Amino acid sequence: MFNFPGIRVGNPICHESLTVFPLFTEPHGQVDYLLSDEAIQAGSVTVQEVSEGGSVPDLLVENSGDIRVLFLEGEELVGAKQNRILNTSVLLPAKSKIKIPVSCVEQGRWAYKSRQFGSGGRHSPSKLRHTLKSSVSESLLSGTGHRSDQGKVWEEVGKQQATLGVSSKTAAMEDTFLANQEKINLYADQFQYPDGAVGVAVALGDKLVAVDLFDKAATCRKVWRRLLSGFILDGVARTSEAGQVSQPAVEGTLAALRHSSWEQVQPVGDGEEYRVKSDDGTQASALAFGDSLVHGSLLTGA
Repeated sequence: MFNFPGIRVGNPICHESLTVFPLFTEPHGQVDYLLSDEAIQAGSVTVQEVSEGGSVPDLLVENSGDIRVLFLEGEELVGAKQNRILNTSVLLPAKSKIKIPVSCVEQGRWAYKSRQFGSGGRHSPSKLRHTLKSSVSESLLSGTGHRSDQGKVWEEVGKQQATLGVSSKTAAMEDTFLANQEKINLYADQFQYPDGAVGVAVALGDKLVAVDLFDKAATCRKVWRRLLSGFILDGVARTSEAGQVSQPAVEGTLAALRHSSWEQVQPVGDGEEYRVKSDDGTQASALAFGDSLVHGSLLTGA
């Protein structure tokens, strides 16, 4: 079992209905890796369809570099035959070629736009991530691997487009972000990365919706704006949310998470993967390597 670090909840940053709590912890074991967008940009990692015909729930990733590469659950990859999101966080081994489990977030396209995928620079909204994590956990329990309920994923993408009045020829999540990019940028400017933060807890109104925690501040700093993009889209869509979550409430959630009965599952790539579900439907997962919690996340579905 991995060592869940002690966490200090920082002062909240608030804008309209969205509240962000930076999370801090004492330095602990750290893993050497590149983030997926860094490796893709450097050319040391390529992401492609698994074959000429392609397969919706899988992509083929090759890491020709000498260092591991971290892909994050819910991050978007764009291009090839249709845009996808990662079903789980993956620590890709150096000098490796593996299939990774993904879900489609562009229902109306199945034709090559490019031969390789690039980073979308965006992260899935909270309800989509909760739907993704819930169905993947169920799939793991049934022994069918990191599969999602693709129909429910499309449904969540469609719901947000309907809420925000977005029209998309291919029902692409990307189009929802692009249609609201100006609002997202204004929102994002209110949430600057606090030095030293290794994670974030996010609330909409009086509901905690998510927690993300990394093994080091450098990772959190690099993914901060991208990770918050999905939550900001939630905030744009739900400006009428009232109330505010308190620091003690976040601390209580983290304490409960730390003492939960985690179940180990088969990972994709390097490391160990653990999952847990609460009675209220809250879903959490953790990707660990040795003594390091490389990426832990919690989604409440609120």
